Amino acid sequence: MTTPVIPAAADIKPAPVETPLRRFVKDFCASKLALLGLVLLIVTVGAAVFAPWIAPQDPFDIGNLDILDSKLPPGSESSDGSMTYWLGTDGQARDVFSAILYGLRTSLMVGAISVLAAFAIGATVGLIAAYFGGRVDAVLMRAVDIQLSFPAILVALILLAILGKGVDKVIIALVVVQWAYFARAARGAALVERGKEYVEAARCLSLRWGRVLFRHVLPNCMPPLIVIATIDLAHAIALEATLSFLGVGVPVTEPSLGMLISNGFEYLLSGLYWISFFPGIALAIAIIGINLVGDHLRDVLNPHNVA
Repeated sequence: MTTPVIPAAADIKPAPVETPLRRFVKDFCASKLALLGLVLLIVTVGAAVFAPWIAPQDPFDIGNLDILDSKLPPGSESSDGSMTYWLGTDGQARDVFSAILYGLRTSLMVGAISVLAAFAIGATVGLIAAYFGGRVDAVLMRAVDIQLSFPAILVALILLAILGKGVDKVIIALVVVQWAYFARAARGAALVERGKEYVEAARCLSLRWGRVLFRHVLPNCMPPLIVIATIDLAHAIALEATLSFLGVGVPVTEPSLGMLISNGFEYLLSGLYWISFFPGIALAIAIIGINLVGDHLRDVLNPHNVA
């Protein structure tokens, strides 16, 4: 009869602790769609950030353009043989590939800044409404209801008709049409947190309401707000492209993907599809990548799915 061998305490290795970051990465790798969205998002952001180094041409430097190279199909060489236009050129002899990279910079910048500003304003309004309740809640939520009752594109068009063209004007318009989503979500999450013990303890300690809201309540309301911010980023980019396509958004001197699509739209019937087709593909890739990441974040951050 053999005696069972009992391992020494030093030989027993504790199970690895699954940190939130490791669980987050594992969840993303487990979903093929989420992984695809993350790859598309990284490629899109990387192309926009490193555009000055990746783009073979500065498409908005008039001194580098040659009118002889206008409307060249994909794969054509420049008139002096110095470069190949892999995605062709537009009516201003700009390299479409380079224009897409620089257009991504503008579109992503406008979308990111507008979402961050709308997040800050909306979350503040929602937290204040939930914390104080009563008339404050009623007044603020009626303003949110009024904002949400109008189509976003209509409000943006009216604002830009008043403010005029410009990147800063487009950002203001996008903030106005997006802040209400964050306000409603922040209020709903804060109402759940308001009755919990840590909030009551903070009130008993006579802490200022600003400290209670932004240091204690807001961190516990972040998951739904992060999901909304991710999805709203795609919505902001699409809305900016729509406004620029309609000619009321970003000016020609600050091109975006919507402006590039608009510039090539008049050539579609002439068979010059590449001028607007490839910027449209780039816009679709950016929006799809952000939406896939946002959808997976919604599942990962859902408290009902947390073990």
